[in-house]
Amino acid sequence: MDTEHGIHDADNLEAARGPGWLYDETRPCGVNYNNALLARHYDSHHQSFRDYRKEAEDIVARLDVGPSATVIDMGCGTGAFALHAAGHYRTVHAVDVSPAMLRRAQRKADKMGLKNIEFHRGGFLTYEHRAEPADAISTVFALHHLPDFWKLVALRRLAWMLRPNGRLFLFDVVFSFDIGEYEQSIERFIGKTREQMGENGRDESETHVREEYSTCDWIMEGLLEKAGFSIQTADYRDGFLASHLCMKRGQ
Repeated sequence: MDTEHGIHDADNLEAARGPGWLYDETRPCGVNYNNALLARHYDSHHQSFRDYRKEAEDIVARLDVGPSATVIDMGCGTGAFALHAAGHYRTVHAVDVSPAMLRRAQRKADKMGLKNIEFHRGGFLTYEHRAEPADAISTVFALHHLPDFWKLVALRRLAWMLRPNGRLFLFDVVFSFDIGEYEQSIERFIGKTREQMGENGRDESETHVREEYSTCDWIMEGLLEKAGFSIQTADYRDGFLASHLCMKRGQ
């Protein structure tokens, strides 16, 4: 364990990367959040257009699991959900591939006196959940860092981490616009993001469309079903944002 920040190194990514053909999820995709400077400014930047508490409360309500639950926050970033979730669940496993983001999340947890969050450096393809099966998993703005084949591998791994009938909440950029209008739709998305975030919003949204791996609504739903989930609700907004609440099919 990293004694300074309490991050589990039993899940050492260097050792866990596996065979040479495995997709390297530690490699930056789009914006490089391995960068300590970007991680430092992440919260001030995102809280200019996001309400962390409201988002977290919505996820807690939708997961609908009790205070004895174990929950995994996959792609936890600086802890927007994990820190809030710690007040609702027995144990939260906060997982991210970026050591810079994890360090910020851990420092915030320490300042808040939170003792029931376990931090792990890892990702969808490398995190090994060695604790009891989780009751629920939340992942927000993270899965799009993987190409579609690896999304399916990732979702199957999440299903293995859950108990039967465990819940998954997934929120991400998912394309649901008419492909015949993709140019207008993308320009509208970039324009709206710029309104919310300023010029950085334009740069980030252009980078996202150009370099990251958001997929289509029908593909995402197929991946979830194929991975062993039943989709309880699927909500699409503005042709670009989507949330899926799913249940692992019983075994």
